[in-house]
Amino acid sequence: MNLHRRSLLAAGAAGAMLPLAGRPALAQARWQLATPYPDGNFHTRNLRQFVEAAQQASGGAVQIQMHTNAALLKMPEIRRGVQTGQVQMGEILISAYGNEDPFFEVDGIPQLVTSYEQARKLADLSRPYIEARLKRTGITLLYMVPWPPSGFYTNFPVDTIEALRGNKMRTFSAATNRFATLVGATPTLVQAAEVPQAFATGVVNSMVTSAATGVDVQAWDFAKFFTPIGFTWTKNAVMVQSRALEALPEPARKAILDAAKAAETRGWEMSAAEQVAREKILAERGMTVSPPTAALKEGMAKVSETMVQEWLAKAGEDGKKLIDAYRAA
Repeated sequence: MNLHRRSLLAAGAAGAMLPLAGRPALAQARWQLATPYPDGNFHTRNLRQFVEAAQQASGGAVQIQMHTNAALLKMPEIRRGVQTGQVQMGEILISAYGNEDPFFEVDGIPQLVTSYEQARKLADLSRPYIEARLKRTGITLLYMVPWPPSGFYTNFPVDTIEALRGNKMRTFSAATNRFATLVGATPTLVQAAEVPQAFATGVVNSMVTSAATGVDVQAWDFAKFFTPIGFTWTKNAVMVQSRALEALPEPARKAILDAAKAAETRGWEMSAAEQVAREKILAERGMTVSPPTAALKEGMAKVSETMVQEWLAKAGEDGKKLIDAYRAA
């Protein structure tokens, strides 16, 4: 870690630990916020609006400095960074932490949901389980927003699930690793910011991700086809260290929680709009954007059911309650 990064982390941790008692009336809590996504991404734009609203509504009681594009912490480091107070706030793709707890990856099961309406139902039903698990590690969940539905990026048509066999597939979570293995591809974990280099050097030659990420990484430079299968509606989670939040005056805490509610509502709307806009950009840049074939849908459904059953075996009784409630709804 370089000196600049160490000093930022140290300053952030020290700011969170200063007690309110004895501080001047106008003193501010100065927080650091880490996100792995670039400034142009809709999640980052939504997060910036949240920060601005929270700061303004807090009456100056809290100031939040954003660090985007993994400049301060990389994705795998962020949840732990919030827990330990290296940073006070962070944004993660929650399914990327599926190795820590299966409930973090439920929205990463391919085609468990196939629409925004279903994604909302799953999000609402799974939220108490996720909140409880984060709370046990000293973290408070602020809000969750889904990515637009994912699809396959390749240099060949994906008309059937068998077309992916033998590929080196870029993955970003335990669930996408398992999917790649089930379809006969070789999974390779690559962070979003490193995708172009991974394709250029032959580390991977296919990936599954949203149209939003595809535009972020300029996928048209290394892929010819985008097949929007509606793979998943994985969600980003924005979180805060519970101790830092509880140290704020009550009006400032309320300002942050109210801003989070507004950010969640706004983020879901932005996600739906992003799906249409970003798929259009991919097509305008020369990529072939084609709907999935019936054969591909059939193959995906079989893999999905396998992964649901595997997830249930890991998630235990809570997992069964969640899936039963979701399917009943």
